Amino acid sequence: MTELEILSWNVNGLRAILKKGFVDFMQEKNPDILCLQETRASEEQLPPEIMTSWGYHVYFASGEKKGYSGVAILSKVKPLSVARGFGIPEFDREGRVLIADYGAFVLLNIYFPNGKASPERLAYKMRFYNAFLEYADRLKAQGRKIVVCGDVNTAHKEIDIARPRENSKISGFLPVERAWMDKLIAHGYVDTFRLFNDQPGQYTFWDTVTRARERNVGWRIDYFFVSENLKEQLKAAFIMTEIMGSDHCPIGIRLDA
Repeated sequence: MTELEILSWNVNGLRAILKKGFVDFMQEKNPDILCLQETRASEEQLPPEIMTSWGYHVYFASGEKKGYSGVAILSKVKPLSVARGFGIPEFDREGRVLIADYGAFVLLNIYFPNGKASPERLAYKMRFYNAFLEYADRLKAQGRKIVVCGDVNTAHKEIDIARPRENSKISGFLPVERAWMDKLIAHGYVDTFRLFNDQPGQYTFWDTVTRARERNVGWRIDYFFVSENLKEQLKAAFIMTEIMGSDHCPIGIRLDA
């Protein structure tokens, strides 16, 4: 087995973060696999030398709407296959899902929807949650080992949000969303960070308008989950709060695979 470091980061615009230290981040951290969310760019919109000079295989899923959503995987190890989406048009057209099969495990890089805009978007988010869980459960039923990472857009428990009471009626911390997170864990997926850290004040997203990061008034809405059958191979899980450039910070795991 070799140890892999997998990082995940909602970059809030890949073209924007290229101007905010992303190149330095890549050269310093040099992860085996990097999963990005909210890229808001297609592959042809990026300087080609940026992606090719680091020696990564690069995969994109972009939404039909320009400058919206989007995910990417940069991987030193070439996956056996990469799929874009669950095969469900209402979700796939937003470019939120990349599924990379590495043989030893299947990696799902997902930018889950935000439900704040309207009741319709909250309903869409919950349908997406359920479609994802059905897809992951089918893989698990085949005996596959699963890694899920990305911006889940929900803080699971009160420990995962700086101001739980004030946000209890806001999408991202609604009872229905949190209950779905309970369901995810009940289905045999492990919140990797909480295996290693049970402390409060551990967040991955901060509102930029209110300069919340300076006061650490944040939300932990970015996660790595692994299926129970992969838990013993998990060596570390961490949040990289020192990395700037987005309203989210990167998170990561180290895994024997």
